[in-house]
Amino acid sequence: MMKTELLIAEFLSTPWALMPERLNAVSAVMARWSSHAPATTEVLAGIDVDKVTREARRQNATSVSGGGIAVLPLYGVITQRGNMIEDVSGPGSVSTQKFAAALRQALADESVSQILIDIDSPGGSVYGVAELADEIVAARAQKPIIAIANSLAASAAYWIGCSASEFYVTPGGEVGSIGVWQAHFDYSQALAAEGVTPTLISAGTYKVEGNPYAPLDPEAQAFMQSRVDDYFLAFSKAVAKGRGVPIAQVRNGMGQGRVLGADAALEQNMVDGIVTLDETIRKMLLKARAKAKTKGSRIGLAAQRLALAEL
Repeated sequence: MMKTELLIAEFLSTPWALMPERLNAVSAVMARWSSHAPATTEVLAGIDVDKVTREARRQNATSVSGGGIAVLPLYGVITQRGNMIEDVSGPGSVSTQKFAAALRQALADESVSQILIDIDSPGGSVYGVAELADEIVAARAQKPIIAIANSLAASAAYWIGCSASEFYVTPGGEVGSIGVWQAHFDYSQALAAEGVTPTLISAGTYKVEGNPYAPLDPEAQAFMQSRVDDYFLAFSKAVAKGRGVPIAQVRNGMGQGRVLGADAALEQNMVDGIVTLDETIRKMLLKARAKAKTKGSRIGLAAQRLALAEL
């Protein structure tokens, strides 16, 4: 019971960079939790199947190839700490903190020469996303970091993908949903129907504004809008920097909040190319071999010069 109450509170207080289409599914879960209705047998069975499927995919992706490529999976709804909704349904969740830890481990591993971020996510909470994106940008100075939407990089996931040195999408994949939103649920009538009248005891002029026990007043809505606008500006700046385009192009193009298919995304410079995951890995391996060959040639030439100098 306590877990669901905390999750509802988290959902209501968090600005989201998440596909709006997922709002309906999330809202349905919130409604069930709020009414304390148990999940049906079918829902629970689906959750179990989803958990097994996504865990198998993560284990398969989390590997280091013979060519020294570390594949880091970024699957599911993005949250900052822990896996908040891992036992709910769908693709599960991914923690920005845990992903950052995996990134640091790959950077420290001398057997890893390149990093591939395998993304399949509708986005998530804005918390922790800017920090993770900045860390990826900084990490590019140490090792090449490639990202691929396989098959979805939406909202916060697109924000993170844009921080890589190169960003690709699979032929059947989608990217975009550039935007931020926040929800407010008014439970006042539902509570009144149940004979429940909440009384909030608070200190501080705006301490309880936007609470779910009353309709949202214009002042509270304006403040919530300002928070969303601030995060949207940060999101737009990050995409503009990552894609090397003006902020106006991000806001007036690139889907304007919509998710775009591979061809449309490439046309609007939202990605660097359309390739499969296997093709991306092969390209990375070829680059690594070419680099090693060039390095070997330079070492050989340096050795010849040294030998000549000693004669």
